[in-house]
Amino acid sequence: MPKTVSSLTVKQVEAFKTDGRYAVGGATGLYLLIAGEGRSWILRIKVGDHRTDVGLGSCEDVSLADAREKASALRKQFLETGVVVSPRAERRQKAEAQRAASAKHRTFKQCAEETIALRTKGLKNPKHIAQWRATLETYAYPTLGDKHVGSITEDDVEAVLTPIWDTKHETASRLRGRIEAVFDYAKSKKFREGDNPAALKGNMRERLGKVKRAPKHHAAVDYTDIGAFVATLRKRPGMSARALEFGILTATRSGEVRGATWDEIDFAKKLWTIPAERMKAGKEHRVPLSDPAIELLKALPRVKGVNLVFPAEQGREMSVNVFRQLFVRMGRAGLTTHGFRSTFRDWAGETTAYPREVIEHALAHLLKDKAEAAYARGDLLAKRTRLMSDWATYCGTVQKPNANVVAIKGAA
Repeated sequence: MPKTVSSLTVKQVEAFKTDGRYAVGGATGLYLLIAGEGRSWILRIKVGDHRTDVGLGSCEDVSLADAREKASALRKQFLETGVVVSPRAERRQKAEAQRAASAKHRTFKQCAEETIALRTKGLKNPKHIAQWRATLETYAYPTLGDKHVGSITEDDVEAVLTPIWDTKHETASRLRGRIEAVFDYAKSKKFREGDNPAALKGNMRERLGKVKRAPKHHAAVDYTDIGAFVATLRKRPGMSARALEFGILTATRSGEVRGATWDEIDFAKKLWTIPAERMKAGKEHRVPLSDPAIELLKALPRVKGVNLVFPAEQGREMSVNVFRQLFVRMGRAGLTTHGFRSTFRDWAGETTAYPREVIEHALAHLLKDKAEAAYARGDLLAKRTRLMSDWATYCGTVQKPNANVVAIKGAA
């Protein structure tokens, strides 16, 4: 039989100051527990040969009277059922039940929007966020959007992807990855259980099949014709022509040129430093500027209050289509700015002795080969400076038809 303890008053209970467990009466097994600065109520119940303490809450949140009421109710529950559920466990069970109920009504679109919101923090380019939403809205939401995320099957996902898997494979592949990410999020939140229906490692690879595609090449000028092209380009007026020429001389990407700012240019060091946030690889890139590139920059008009090196009208950044339109005006529709990077690589690889890692650094490519990466721990700026100077010289020379190309012995 439990010992009978006289009911203590609130003042008597408050008088306990030292660490310990104190029976307060008014309900069998009710104790005040003091541990450091903490004061809380516990109910001691004997289960078989062991005693179990059930937390009833802190003294700040639960009064003595409420603690006695809770203790009496839990003891009665235990005597009737042989089971006692603490208030904390009860709250946890209710939360689980509410979460389960919520999961039954959670739609794919709701989970997708929450996934996008989370990924917005990690995507450095706002365009990627817009692409995420655009592909889901266009292809996934019409079929999956209003479905309960826990009820969607591989058949549903296949129905979304199959119509564009062959005709728009790049888009379909990205869409599948984004749908998979939404289901991963839903599983992490316990909105669905089981395998991810969009995962390739499951049955989706077999369902969709492999797509054999010819590699896509960017239209490029043969390196033996680059001198003639640059000569023609230099005769054309306009900011877009100067921007394209600068891009050719530096072997950089269209966006890097269009977004170039004057504070990135160091005329004294003949260096253009592109910050990490503007680079495809997310890493700062230093571009050595040849004498022709420096002369081009110095000849450009400077617009007060505009930091862009190659501004469009009203000081804005040039459109992504500016060079495509220039190629059309030049009668060279089909060319791409990326193609000139291929021209540079072909010239450097076939007519010079510069090591591959120097050429790849000049193109701001990450080295996948571990041995090359270990060799090129720095950015090989000195060697790249000589390379870009040789390239500028070559671009300024119109090759005669059927002329033999003399290899330039670049420093290793």
